[in-house]
Amino acid sequence: MIVVKIGGAQGVSLDLISQDIASLTQQGQKVVVVHGGSAETNEISEKLGHPARFVTSVSGFSSRYTDRQTLEIFAMVANGRINTLLVECLQKKGVNAFGLCGVDGRVMEAHRKEAIRIVENGKQRMLRDDYTGKIVSVNGVLLKMLIEAGLTPVVAPLAVSPEGDAVNVDADRAAAMVAGAIGAEQLILLTNVPGLMRDFPDEGTLIPHIPRGGLEQALSFAEGRMKKKVLGASEALDQGVTKVIFADGRTAHPLFDAIAGKGTVIS
Repeated sequence: MIVVKIGGAQGVSLDLISQDIASLTQQGQKVVVVHGGSAETNEISEKLGHPARFVTSVSGFSSRYTDRQTLEIFAMVANGRINTLLVECLQKKGVNAFGLCGVDGRVMEAHRKEAIRIVENGKQRMLRDDYTGKIVSVNGVLLKMLIEAGLTPVVAPLAVSPEGDAVNVDADRAAAMVAGAIGAEQLILLTNVPGLMRDFPDEGTLIPHIPRGGLEQALSFAEGRMKKKVLGASEALDQGVTKVIFADGRTAHPLFDAIAGKGTVIS
């Protein structure tokens, strides 16, 4: 069982990734796909006159501030356009993909963060009316039922709160929770860089392997979105996933390269 998280960064080829997924499934490999939607949501939000706003938590992590209007735009883009087109791409390659988001069947349940503490202009303050959440459970039974029925789940990063609110969740950490819930052996996070670099953006400083105990130090090397990937890797390993790989989604065979150990392997 492999969980593949596909980022929406520039240069990442859905066509080539889909071809690799098709080849793997034809070989009998079971695959679950989780995807993001941040970049396209930024573009659409701008066009709709509601530009994206990003905030920084007191612990240094950047995230999208998601008011109700932003949530609805994110749902439209991530679960509507991106999920459907990714499923279409996989279907063209012969993969019987099944698109859904975490709200469907409570596949992903998350506690909504009604208020978050942020740092703005050097000062801490509380931000309210936020529709983001931290995943607390994944319906692995439902995902396994889909897999056993011969389907390849494609999951958009929306979850549901215990009260029934849809919430925006981090796609990297969602992929980690999905991997743990279905007992995946590997979690592959595809992005537009070769892996984690000691001195970003110098690709010559790529870190090929990080032992489980080295993740805390790795967090200090991570820049921007890579911080969430490192955090997700830690959460996946805590749940029994054997190996997490940060890999380049721009190559001719992104998944086969990752499985061969190209990128940053955490185990």
